[in-house]
Amino acid sequence: MTNEFDWKTWFFKVWEDNRHLTNNVAPALASADALDKTPVEGMRSFRQLLLEIWGIERAYAQGLGHDDWQGQAPPETLHTASVDELFAFGREVREQTRQVWSTIPFESLTQVRPDPFWGGPEGTVMGWLTYALENEIHHRGQGYVYLRLLGHEPPAFYVRTES
Repeated sequence: MTNEFDWKTWFFKVWEDNRHLTNNVAPALASADALDKTPVEGMRSFRQLLLEIWGIERAYAQGLGHDDWQGQAPPETLHTASVDELFAFGREVREQTRQVWSTIPFESLTQVRPDPFWGGPEGTVMGWLTYALENEIHHRGQGYVYLRLLGHEPPAFYVRTES
């Protein structure tokens, strides 16, 4: 019997739980007819934040799963697509990530390599994925604030299942 902790499985579970939280905020903003609104000039809409979250995830999944580090932005059409089309893209990205995650050896997550997208310092893929998760948490927090500013009660942040 081994006492070795499975970091890869743990991280993906945390990421999944956080995605459920984000996926609960997005429909709440859509229901409030606020997915494309910004509370203050200069801030981005939650739609734009979602596209950033999903774009980063898709880029890393493509890189890790297929050694394709091109990092394509989400389709421009999603900036004006229906809510259903927008959310379908998010589900598609997550499903692609789920499919490649099991094929990724843990060692490739901890290997130091050059930053493939932003020209930052060398790092590990796990470090970059941690950044992506922290970025998602930050943007989800903006969604909670947007809802409060509109006078809507945001979904409970401790419910880590999709509603």
